[in-house]
Parts: sequence; C-alpha cells; structure tokens
Amino acid sequence: MSRIGKRPISIPNGIEVTVDNTVVSVKKGSKVSSIETHGRVGIEVADNQVVLTRVNDTKESSAFWGTYRALINNAILGLEKGFAKSLEINGVGYRAAVKGKVLELQLGYSHPINYDIPEGLDITVEKNLIHVKGADKQQVGQAAAIIRGFRKPEPYKGKGVKYTDEVIVRKAGKTAK
Repeated sequence: MSRIGKRPISIPNGIEVTVDNTVVSVKKGSKVSSIETHGRVGIEVADNQVVLTRVNDTKESSAFWGTYRALINNAILGLEKGFAKSLEINGVGYRAAVKGKVLELQLGYSHPINYDIPEGLDITVEKNLIHVKGADKQQVGQAAAIIRGFRKPEPYKGKGVKYTDEVIVRKAGKTAK
C-alpha cells in the first residue's frame, strides 16, 4: 500500500484544480498544468483537497497511486512557488550569457554552444552561475541536466559545469619520481 498515495493534497488559495474524466488540470491565473492519468487512479476534489484512490488492489495500481499523487502535488507546488536549479561554471575562459531566447555557453571548445531556452523556463546568468527556473519540475531538471551535459565536471581540476550543491571528488594527478 502506498504511503504517499493515501495522503490528501491540500489546494492553496488562488489555485484551481479540475478533473475532466482522466485529465487533472491545475490552474493559476493564465498558467495551466495538465496531468493525464489514463484512468489508473480515482480522483476526487472536495474541501480544498485532492484525494486519490486506487482502482483495484494490484501492485501496479498501488504504484500508479503514489506516482500520480506526486505528479499532481508537483504541479500544484510548481504553479504556487516554482522550481529552480542552479549550475556553476568552473574553468578559465568558461562563460555563459543569455541572448534573447538562447543560452550561449563557451566551455573550452572551438565553438560556442547555443542552447534554445524551452517555453515555460526562465534562465538567468550571473557571473559563473546559471539559474534555471520554471513551474514544471521535470522540465527544470531536464534543462539543467542538458546544460550540465555540455561539459561535465572532470575529477582532476574540477573544470566544467556542475550543480551548485554537487561535490566533485577530486583525484590525485600523476606523481613525478
């Protein structure tokens, strides 16, 4: 039995949750986030709470129960507060700049890397930090992972793009005798 699925989700003020057959829509102002459940869980909205129920007693149904509860909760939190990831650039000559809807990175290659900023995300750069913000947790994490993947941090000098809370385990280099 899912310990996550049985907890009700409270709906904060200013956020509207509607259920249309198998689609849950979370709305705040003009922003809308939709989750398709494919009929795998039962959904009820009452008393400023969303309650999910299992459709049967299989192990798969229990897994979907917790998963869809987490997805709906993340949609509500994303519209209420938003999600953010921060990346740090380390290396001589490594830099980043936002030009319109493009993030331009210079990471030691012979050419600059241009990353088109997806809709719904806000990317800002200050000195050697890149901040990725948005309402969709999956989209924020995916964009941060793609940017980090352009030049992963290497273990000898620590050069590259890393998350600000990531710890790079440093290796000893060659020893001269």
